[in-house]
Amino acid sequence: MIPRATPQRTRRERSGARGRTQEIQRLIGRSLRAATDLARLGERTVTIDCDVLSADGGTRTASITGACLALWEAMDGLVQAGELESSPLEQLVAATSVGIVGGDPCLDLDYAEDSTADVDLNVVSLEDGRMVEVQGTAEGAPFRREGLAEMLDLAEVGISELLTLQRTAIRRAG
Repeated sequence: MIPRATPQRTRRERSGARGRTQEIQRLIGRSLRAATDLARLGERTVTIDCDVLSADGGTRTASITGACLALWEAMDGLVQAGELESSPLEQLVAATSVGIVGGDPCLDLDYAEDSTADVDLNVVSLEDGRMVEVQGTAEGAPFRREGLAEMLDLAEVGISELLTLQRTAIRRAG
């Protein structure tokens, strides 16, 4: 996160990512690779820089959703330049946070909700509905399988909305 994204200053790592930063980088990478035909990408390295401008919970999920659009734009540029026949990005990927706050399921937790949630869950899904990652933690009391199913259903609704917004952005850019 860049300075002033949160109340406490977070410095960029100069000698390689560590800890939380490295975990988030790996999550974003896994998410983008799941949506991409790496064989069609060929011998290329793509670097996506995910700076969080204003952190209010859900930074990793927002980074995944935005990174997918950046990857689309990069692949479209390679196609337009004639370096690729077609985009290796096979489908979009988006992510959202869900949780149980005060006994109620909530979608897209902000900082206040995230910091007081009984359960915090991040869900990453492809356009075809397959899940790339589910990260969940009971912050207080353990939760039941039924609660997990309810949160996953809510995440599916949120991710569907995000995918629609991504498609709209792509149509406008195209």
